[in-house]
Formats: sequence, C-alpha cells, structure tokens
Amino acid sequence: MSNAIKGSAKGSMWYVWRVATYRAGLYIGSCLLQGVLFYFFPLVPGLIMRQIFDQLTHAAPAVFSIWTLLAMLVAVAIVEVFKNFWGMTAEMTLGVVAASLLRHNLFVRILQRPGAHALPASSGEAISRFRNDAGEVSAFVCWMFDPIGQVIVLIISLAILLRISALITLAVFIPLLVVLTIVNTLKRRIRRYRQAQQEAIGDITGLLGEVFGAVQTIKVANAEKRIVEHFKQLNETRRRAALRDKLMGGFVDAISSNAANLGTGLMLLVAAQAMRNKSFTVGDFALFVSFLGWLSQVINMSGNFMRMFSQMQVSLERLFVLLQGAPREQLVVHNPTYLKGAFPEIPYTPRTERHRLDMLEVEGLSYHYPGTERGIASINLHLERGSFTVVTGRIGSGKTTLLRTLLGLLPQEAGIIRWNGQIIDDPASFFVPPRCAYTPQVPRLFSLTLKDNILLGLPEDAVDLDAAIHSAVLERDVADLEHKLETKIGPRGVKLSGGQMQRAAAARMFVRDAELLVVDDLSSALDVETEQQLWERFSPNITRLAVSHRRATVRDADSIIVLKDGKIEAQGKLDDLLETCEEMQRLWRGEADVEKTDEL
Repeated sequence: MSNAIKGSAKGSMWYVWRVATYRAGLYIGSCLLQGVLFYFFPLVPGLIMRQIFDQLTHAAPAVFSIWTLLAMLVAVAIVEVFKNFWGMTAEMTLGVVAASLLRHNLFVRILQRPGAHALPASSGEAISRFRNDAGEVSAFVCWMFDPIGQVIVLIISLAILLRISALITLAVFIPLLVVLTIVNTLKRRIRRYRQAQQEAIGDITGLLGEVFGAVQTIKVANAEKRIVEHFKQLNETRRRAALRDKLMGGFVDAISSNAANLGTGLMLLVAAQAMRNKSFTVGDFALFVSFLGWLSQVINMSGNFMRMFSQMQVSLERLFVLLQGAPREQLVVHNPTYLKGAFPEIPYTPRTERHRLDMLEVEGLSYHYPGTERGIASINLHLERGSFTVVTGRIGSGKTTLLRTLLGLLPQEAGIIRWNGQIIDDPASFFVPPRCAYTPQVPRLFSLTLKDNILLGLPEDAVDLDAAIHSAVLERDVADLEHKLETKIGPRGVKLSGGQMQRAAAARMFVRDAELLVVDDLSSALDVETEQQLWERFSPNITRLAVSHRRATVRDADSIIVLKDGKIEAQGKLDDLLETCEEMQRLWRGEADVEKTDEL
C-alpha cells in the first residue's frame, strides 16, 4: 500500500482538485476567506500597533492620530468577526459538499456491482471508509488553498521585517525551516500510522456489524466469550494504532508550536541588544511580537497541512478500493448530491406491453465462487409465459446460486440469456421491475414502517398496495398490528415473526407488478397452509421461477428442475422425474423423514 500511495502522490492532488471544483463558487469563497484573508488579517493589527507605539514614544512622525489608529483597530476586529463567520460557514459547507460527493459516487458504484461482490470486505469496513476516509479527504479539500495564504503571509511578513532588522527576521524564520524539514522527514511514518489506524477502526466496525446481524447464531453456538475475546484483541490493536497515530500528530504539533517559543526567545535576545543601541524601536518590537504570535500559528498550520496531506493520501487510496476495478476518476465525477432544495422524484415505470414476457431462454449459464469449485455450470432453462417452474435439490446443489446468477446478482462466467429472443447483456440492470421482481430466502427489511418496507419509494397512488398485501397473505397480520401499515417494524424487521418477514418481502415483490416473479424458498419460515394460500394467489398470467422443497409446491409446478452439484440432473414433470431420475427419487423418498414439515 505504501508504495502505491507514494506513486500516486501527484495524482492525488488531481482528485482533490476535482472535488474542490465541484462547487467552484463555494470553493473560491472559502479560499478567499479562509485561505487568504484568514492569514492576512492578523498582520494588520501589528502594523497599526507599531504606529501607535512609535507615536507615543516619538520614534516616528504622526501620520494618523491616536484615535484614528484605535478606530482602525476596532474596524479591523469587526471586519474580522464577519470574515471568520462567513469563512467558517463556507468552509464547513464545502466540507459537507465534498464528503457527500465522494460518498454519492462510491454508493453509485457499489449499487452497480453484483450483489455478492458489492463490497471488497465487510459492510462495517465499508462504513468506516464512508465515514472516516471520505471525511479526511473532504477536510483536506478545505485546506488545499492554505499553503498559498501561508506563502503570501510569509512573503509580506518577511518583506516588512527585513526592512526593520534582517538579523531578528532570521531568528524568527529559522524555526519555520526546522519544522518543515522535520515534518517532511516524518511523512512516511505519518502515512503508515494513519493507514494502520484506519484499518484497525474498519476491523472493529466490521466485527460489530457482523455480531449485531448474527446474535441468534452466536447464542446457539455458545460463542459469546470467544466473540468478546476476539473483540478485545481487535480493540487492543486499534488502541495501539490510534495511540501511535495520535502521538505522531501530537509530536508534529509540539514541534510546530514550540518552534514559535524558540523563535520568541531568539528574537528577544537579539531585539534587546538592538533596542539598547537604539536601532530598534518599541513600535518595531510590538510589530515583531505581533507577527511572531501569528507566524507561530502559521508554522503550526504548515506542519498540520503536510501531515494532513500524507493522511489524505491514505484515505484516498482506501476509497479507491471500494471502486473495485472502476476507473478512479469515477470517485470524483461531478454528480448531483441534492443537499438543498427538493429531492428528485423516485422514478416509477408501470408495466406495459413492451415489458411483456413470452419466453425466457437460458443457455450454458455458469458461475463459480472465487477460489472454489462450488457454483453452477451449463444451466439451460426455458420459461414460457404463465408457467410455474420449481428448482429443487439437496442443500448446496446450487439452487440459490442459479437464481442470483440469472438475475445478475452474481456475475455469470458463461452463458446466454434471451428475453423474447433478445440477448440480455446486463442482467443486473435488465431484471428489475416491471420486468422482474425477486424475493430472497432471507429478506432484507429496514427500520421503517411496514408500508415503507413494502413500497420502498414507490408512489402509493400508482400501485395497488391492498392487492399486494392480499396476494402475500398478509392482511390478517396487518389488521393485528398496533398501527396497521404504519407500524414501525424495527431494525431488520425484528418486531415481525419470520413468516411475517417473508410475506412482507413477498408483498414488496407483488406491489411491483412484474412479468417474472422469482422466489427463493418461501418454505423456510411459512407453514404449509399459508404457503399454499400464497401460491394460489399468484396471478395465472405471471411467469414464476421458484426454489422450493415443499411437496405441494413441487406437485403444482409445470416443470421441475433437479439440481445436483451445480448441474441440472433432470428436468420435467413430477411423475416423469419420479420414474426416470434417481436424484428426484431420493429427494422424494426423504419425505418420510420430514413428514411433519411436508418437505422433500
């Protein structure tokens, strides 16, 4: 990683610049207020104070009266207050806009990926990068113009101070050179420590996300103590990484701030001798003291900028990882973020004749999980309009993989998919409502109302919500809920039973009024009677492809596909398969062992 970061140092500034110019007017305003005037304004009081002290000591002729100079000081203070207010407002807004653009583009890319490969690591690790690394890059965007302001201030200060005393000026600027040299020497270590800290935070976040999503599994396995111990180990790693990163940052800050004290000491020693020789006035001393106080902060900020630059490079590389092969420029494409004004309307496409499915043909469809032989190979399917096809087989035979590869949730390795004879090049974007709707084996519900979970953004007045609830055999359950459809179901639908969660997901599928309905094993949480009711409520004109083990469901199917080791073992009617397919016979004979559940 470090070599990649080193090699991309020049390129990283291009990406930062692209983010900065996303809102050019806002960026220019922030630069002028916080990158130039922020550094320039504190110099003005020193110049005024020099005039005041020189006039009081009669070391210089009066250009302005004392009262005029005092009024200038007050005016400068008032202007600086307004400048700071609007500068901070512009800078904070710029940071929010920059971070939003990065997160928007990353999220778009993630949604473009197949479902199983959407993230390179855990969702918790991705959240860490969305939160921390996008924030680091956006913070640096706000600082990018600061070196220009710092250079301008140093040039102005140097020109003024050199005219007064070259020796004292040298005493002031030597610490600056020392700080810049030390920070430049430490930049590799700064990057390494920041990278380790971000990775450690991502590990912690990822573990927490996995634990919260698998509480029941952990309890059943009696693994609470092992999980806690693993969490302690990860947290200790994070603590050490954070401590090293914090100490390095504190070390740079200490060098920068103490350099000012060193400069002050050197200046006082030289200035004392100059004042005894009357070559250095009280006004000159006041000016040097005023400038030194501000220049010490400028020195500190210069060190911080170099540290932030190194840390930003680490964060930028971590964000690139989430793009997973997409051009890096996609991270900074200027897309709308809708941070103000009305949100765009969610697109809704009603089903029309052009979405009609007459025949779905699949030839040679194949996919294998990376590094394994598990998956599917050479799958052929032919689904006619209004047909009901059931995929069955043993655990691990590839049933769910078949559905997900067909829908583009897994990237196919080979095969051709035709919709009414038309070849589908991108199944992931094609098999969406109103062409296709899908209910997975484990539905994903959100901490919203039941209605919101079913609609997921669809306009209620454009769909038949009641019909969808009826088709999902959910009407009695809705009637029993405290607030009916407006009941909030909690994170991942924890306030619903397993069967209610599956039927809510089925209602979500029905309300989309799609031509092809794909269902993955509704039997896992439904009783036999409820599942039978659900299948009976499917429209006869809708094409159905389902994974199921239930005897009644298999009997109702127009065609049955028997999978074994990722390949089609046999395909046909139930009676024919029971006569000719040994695998189907074995599955069917298993009925005696699971008679109470009515499964194969």
